[in-house]
Amino acid sequence: MIELCQIVSGPFACMQLADQGAEVIKVEAPGGGDLIRLAALSPGGFSGLFANCNRGKKSVAIDLRATAGRDIVRALFATADVVVQNYRPGAVERLGLGADAALEINPDVIYVSITGYGATGPYADRKVYDPVIQGVTGFVATQLNPQIPFNDVVRNIVCDKATSLTVAQAVTAALLARERGRARGQHIEVSMLEAGLAFFWPDGMMNRTMLIDVDGPSKPTLGQVMSVTNTADGQLVYFANTQDDLFGVMRALGRQDLVGDPRFSTMGERVKHLGELGELLAAEFEQQPTAQVLDRLIAEQVAAGPVNGLDDLLIDPQICHNGSIVEWEHPTAGTIRQAAPPARFSETASEPTMHVPALGEHNEQVLAGLGYDAERIGVLRESRVLG
Repeated sequence: MIELCQIVSGPFACMQLADQGAEVIKVEAPGGGDLIRLAALSPGGFSGLFANCNRGKKSVAIDLRATAGRDIVRALFATADVVVQNYRPGAVERLGLGADAALEINPDVIYVSITGYGATGPYADRKVYDPVIQGVTGFVATQLNPQIPFNDVVRNIVCDKATSLTVAQAVTAALLARERGRARGQHIEVSMLEAGLAFFWPDGMMNRTMLIDVDGPSKPTLGQVMSVTNTADGQLVYFANTQDDLFGVMRALGRQDLVGDPRFSTMGERVKHLGELGELLAAEFEQQPTAQVLDRLIAEQVAAGPVNGLDDLLIDPQICHNGSIVEWEHPTAGTIRQAAPPARFSETASEPTMHVPALGEHNEQVLAGLGYDAERIGVLRESRVLG
């Protein structure tokens, strides 16, 4: 698998496939490599973000501005099952490394192009990052705590990662289609815009899905009934999606009297008085210690949990029980802590390669596999085609 990608959308997709056994050869520019390496600012040679998107890969540093550099990549295309690139629209085509060129060299290759908005259209040439896509696709419009009425972004790169998941799934689907003889190679196009929109749609657009209901009464969205609340000594999250859940919250807070309150006795009335209900419950939660009220919520079968700080994740009992966080040693960066691959296979498990490559670490190995001898590799290095 050949990766012509930077930042997150492509690299994180390819890392997931590497975790599941794919050999991923990452092509980077000599000098700095992937922008998120931030090598000059990172004593180990790469940043945490780079490590979390590039585990288990091989790195080759190739100057794609040079004809000899592009020839190496074309040779890689000839041997590849999959190519993934996330350059801006038209860039790889100008280099002669686009999907048409790759499929001409290797008709069986699965070639994935990742873009921000799509290959064409009024936004296609715009520079774009995750929070901008969040704004366009509805995330920001719905990221609103009713108690603090200001729209905000989701403060992690949710659209980038949704794109990565889409790419990884599409690659496996295309490989299965090829294996079953339904197709040979093909070009897959994935835009952050469409991946983000599809990821947002199931609940974010639930009230605009059934067109027959457009003029009907407004229903609360899932986002409107998600609750983060202060307690006497911290915070917790609960999700009271049904009337039984809501009554369970009331009982857990010692407010059995509210169960019969006509303002909250039915879903319709509850919607009318949502703000009033929220303020009332928030005031009750603020009188209760987190651990005590959390135990009562769980006893009432209400979905609830703590608001873990980032350090709390490392000692959370369930995360520790699952072995969801792994630590390993890197030769220059020292101890690295990461989330373990989330999919666990009973019969085809593969051990992820716990290594993050140095820029160009695998130049000689990869080129030797293409038939380049030591003398030829030396010439490429001296001419700075290889970094």
